[in-house]
Amino acid sequence: MPRRDDIQKILLIGSGPIVIGQAAEFDYSGVQACKVLLEEGYEVVLVNSNPATIMTDPEFATATYIEPLLPGPVTKILEKERPDALLPTLGGQTALNLAMALAEDGTLERLGVELIGANAEAISKAEDREKFRATMNEAGLRIPWSITVESVDEVDKGLAGGEITLPAIVRPAFTMGGQGGGVGYTETELRQVVSEGLAASPINQVLVEESVIGWGEFELEVMRDRNDNVVIICSIENVDPMGVHTGDSITVAPAQTLTDPLYQELRDAAIKVIRAIGVETGGSNVQFAVDPESGDIAIIEMNPRVSRSSALASKATGFPIAKMAAKLAVGYALDEVPNDITQATPASFEPTIDYVVTKIPRFAFEKFPGAEGRLSTYMQSVGEAMSIGRTFRESFAKAMRSRELDAKPEFPAEDQELLKALAIPTAERFDQVLEALRRGLGVEAVHEHSLVDRWFLRELEALATEGDGTDGLVRTYKSVDTCAAEFEAATPYYYSGHERARADGTPPASEIRRETGRESVVILGAGPNRIGQGIEFDYCCVHAAMTARELGRDAVMINCNPETVSTDYDTSDRLYFEPLTAEDVLAVCAQERPEGVIVQFGGQTPLKLARTLEEAGVPLLGTP
Repeated sequence: MPRRDDIQKILLIGSGPIVIGQAAEFDYSGVQACKVLLEEGYEVVLVNSNPATIMTDPEFATATYIEPLLPGPVTKILEKERPDALLPTLGGQTALNLAMALAEDGTLERLGVELIGANAEAISKAEDREKFRATMNEAGLRIPWSITVESVDEVDKGLAGGEITLPAIVRPAFTMGGQGGGVGYTETELRQVVSEGLAASPINQVLVEESVIGWGEFELEVMRDRNDNVVIICSIENVDPMGVHTGDSITVAPAQTLTDPLYQELRDAAIKVIRAIGVETGGSNVQFAVDPESGDIAIIEMNPRVSRSSALASKATGFPIAKMAAKLAVGYALDEVPNDITQATPASFEPTIDYVVTKIPRFAFEKFPGAEGRLSTYMQSVGEAMSIGRTFRESFAKAMRSRELDAKPEFPAEDQELLKALAIPTAERFDQVLEALRRGLGVEAVHEHSLVDRWFLRELEALATEGDGTDGLVRTYKSVDTCAAEFEAATPYYYSGHERARADGTPPASEIRRETGRESVVILGAGPNRIGQGIEFDYCCVHAAMTARELGRDAVMINCNPETVSTDYDTSDRLYFEPLTAEDVLAVCAQERPEGVIVQFGGQTPLKLARTLEEAGVPLLGTP
């Protein structure tokens, strides 16, 4: 199916200011969408209120409006620009809620503006908790028992009548990052969480839901086109059991503990979900709970838009979800869109990866001395780092050192106190798990208190007692190619792994390709977002890469943040997805032998490495 020629101008809504649950990943997705729509010949009207973003640079849209993301200002823009369509699925919950408000008040119909990517009915089915439950039931898919309430009095009636049992999960409608949600272990706690959830929901509605705390949590990134072709981009597994928001959990891709039959069940269910909700074109995220004992599956929720997990899945696989979502929204089918990474396969070719990706959240509880620090079903992390390794142990170890913690975690001196601490999910939980396993407290005791799957605990026990498995091996660099080396990668996107040396003692082959013969300039990114170091430094790093290329150098980016534009595979000439530690950066420099390294644009993270790099003989560009 060719691109749509009945639309010429498209309005794209950004995500506004950076908040917990909605950060740089939507600048990344918005930039991808703007670029592809302009390349397709459409006029792009962008509205966003965040000046620190790449997408608000004038070259990324035909017209750019820095305006509040509210119905009034956006209505005026619609009246002036008269776009044919509005694409709401790439600006997070802000864009989705704003599009729904414009649809419900009649503005879009009055001005003849079509919602593309996901229509109002599909958005409502996914975001309205009562409609979502009814849709899943009609599709024959199991979801936890739930009751939709719009007042605390309704909760009291449910408790009195036995319809609500404790503990119970509270999920507000039309919110991002689980805002206003939580777990009610007692009647008093439940009333409090419901009251907060009702205040957070723009439609004053929450779902009180059966608790599946302790079950395994999985999510699938799904894409669908107008011809009803559906592909699974990536499976992601939470290392934390249910009870912690996926944005606050350490996650791995691909899923590690699923049997193939169980994975196929999740795959089939995810396809049923996206069809039942009615997302006609683009990406969605479907989350599942799986009982580790019986294998029972329950649908938790579905995002009818790209999300933070979409950015993670894109960087994990090399499959540009936001770019493909924009292509599908304007009429293309998956089999008509080429895969940029291989340039030999279409987008309907499901990605396969032969490495392990670990995402680890970054918290800032140290900035708020009074904060409890307990993790729940609402999101509290301020950023995240991603790592890629040949094994789970290697990947997990790289993720742990990518966090750039301001202070080392402290542990209870008594073993029993340490085990008790594992029962409460906190930012330090996996530091505590490793410490418990290091002390020899055993997999079973740690599982009993944390409910973390035994497979992960056995791997973490080996990591704690034997290291990451790289001793005696040689560092090499591999390509991210979306297809487990079935086709050669055409884009220069790399990660480090460790392998045995060759029989003659020479290092194993590296997959790094240098095709220009130009001098290279290494740009150090900012690492995971945190308070005081956010998207503005990614903006600087991206412009540094653009300028280096304009000046005839190869721009080489090192960063570990999957949310960013700087870690898009086409921002630089070569991208290394690596921790920003002295060891990892020096290893890349040994491969690149650059003209110099730029440390000024990534905030404090690269500045802290400057002296070590200089002492190692690596030239620093700019202010010494």
